[in-house]
Parts: sequence; structure tokens; C-alpha cells
Amino acid sequence: MFDNSNCANCASIDCLTRCQWIDFDNVDAARSEIVKMINGEESSVLKDCITCFACDEYCPYNSHPFDLITVLQEKYGSLNINPKLVESTVNRYKPHPELRLKEIDPNKPVLNKCAFVKSNAESMQGKLFDDLQNVSGLSYFCNLLYHHFAKDSVIMERAPIIADNIKQQGIKEMICFHDECYGFYNSYCPRNNLPLPDGFKPIHLFEYIRDYLKSHDGDIKKLNMKIAYQRPCSNRFSPHIEKVVDEICDLIGVERVNRKYDRENALCCAGVLATLGKSKLMRETQDKNIQDMIDHEAVAAVYNCPMCLESLGSKVNRKGLKNYLLSDLCRLSLGETVPER
Repeated sequence: MFDNSNCANCASIDCLTRCQWIDFDNVDAARSEIVKMINGEESSVLKDCITCFACDEYCPYNSHPFDLITVLQEKYGSLNINPKLVESTVNRYKPHPELRLKEIDPNKPVLNKCAFVKSNAESMQGKLFDDLQNVSGLSYFCNLLYHHFAKDSVIMERAPIIADNIKQQGIKEMICFHDECYGFYNSYCPRNNLPLPDGFKPIHLFEYIRDYLKSHDGDIKKLNMKIAYQRPCSNRFSPHIEKVVDEICDLIGVERVNRKYDRENALCCAGVLATLGKSKLMRETQDKNIQDMIDHEAVAAVYNCPMCLESLGSKVNRKGLKNYLLSDLCRLSLGETVPER
């Protein structure tokens, strides 16, 4: 939930002036637009925003301005998204009416394979995953996807259902395969007063992988390659995970190149721009992002978000670079065969 208590004292309006997609002539112009939104009014920001979540990280007060933006986008119908696409997506990913319980040990962590388990099945195999108990499917789908669709009402409606499913299943520690799931449980729910089961703890996939690698360091073969990391939008809610990415890179012997469009200055994969009717901007953004990888001598693009890989992967290949999920790269360092991307 957006907290505007510090906005009046904010000298730089970083949430808007640092935006890579919207240009403001000066701080006063940006301040004028944030004031409009605080007052619940329409703003040019609502239409121009591409829903990359970055403003949440840019805000020095942790006020979550994107929560305000997406609520107002829904109120005013600001995003140029085909209503039929939104409706079909909302219906396709709604939770199952009945929960099928699995036998699990509540004293051990549970991997949430999420709703896209079939498309990601090859990446959830091997030493890292074979011994983990797991759950999957729409009953455990976080629905943070709709933060991109200006449909927070759907998230709010479904969050209690998902939380109750976790409680019924008796899950205490959940390893989240996707950044969005982790960001949902670790940030979105707490800041929007959406209750989670008592004692529930989300674990980012990379936290689990880092700890696994540390305890199996004798099995690791250093990969000795330069990679460009493609940071997911939802990681803006959990920037502390950036350190964990660096730790994993060190453990498996890869260099995360110090390129322009990474870390706080990361460009999103731009896949959402096609949905917003901005295909030309999508192509331009992806081209400069990939060229930045090449200019810094990366031999592979590395992802956490499978949707980022889907959006950028074929273009990355055509430029002569390989594609890996970071978890697959870790499996490679453990001597396993991983999917070709």
C-alpha cells in the first residue's frame, strides 16, 4: 500500500525522475504528477508507465509508489490492453475451487513450482530439486502477474484464497521458484495488510540454491564464463536478492559483467510492451539491452524469470549468445546436462 507520508519532503522525486521510460523536464514537473496521483487524480504517468516496478526501488523511503500507480491505472482504465486478453487471463489463472492436499512434512521446506510447472519442468530437475517436496498449480499461484495488467483488485481478491491454501496444506517454509511469488509473499502481502499463515516463511529460490551450493562446494566445477544477468521486474520488491545472485556467481565461477543496464539501472525484458501496443519501443529496448550484453563481452544471458527468457531468448541467440536460467547454470556447474535455450 502506498505511503505518501514522506512525499512532501522528498527533494528529488526519484520514483519518477529516475524512470527510464518517462522523461520529466525538471523535478517540479515530476512533483506535480505525483501530487495529482496522491489526490487520486489522473496523471500522464498512468498512461506512459510500462509497469516495470522500478519506481518502488528508486523511492528512498520505501513508500511503494507503484502500488498507487497500478490502483489508479485500474480506476481510470489507463493501460492500452485488450480487455478480452485481460478477461481470458484472469479466468485462465483463477484458483481451483477445491484444494487437493498432498502429504508433506511441515518441518521441511516445500518447493512451489507455481502455475507454470509444465513449461518449466525441465528446469526443476536434478540434484537441486529431486529431493525437495513440492506443490504446484493454480491453488498456489500468487497472481502478482496482474500488477502488470493494472488489476490489483484480482490480486486482492485471490490473495486470501492462496494464503488459506498454504495454511490448509501445512506449509511453513516455501521455496519460491519465481521472483514474483517471493515478492508477493515477502513484500506485496505485508505492505498491503494481506494476512499470511502464522509462522509462514517464503524462501527465494536463490537463497536455497546458494545454501545448497555452499554445502556441496566439493561438487562444483567452476564455469569460467562471463554472463549478463537479466533482472526481473518483480525483483524490485526484493533488492536484497541481488547480493545472493552475486554470491551464486562467485560460487559457480561466473563473472556477472558490470554492464549499463543492470542492477538498479536494469531494463525490463520489454515483453509487456507488446501487450501495451508499443511493439516498436519493445524492439528498440530489447536491441539496446542485448547490445549492452555484447559490448561487455558476455557469452550468455542469464535469467530467473522464464518470461524474460521467452521474450529475449531468440534475439539473444541470433546475436550469438547462449541463454540460461541461473538455476540451470548452477546445475551445469554440478555436472548435469541442462536444457538448450
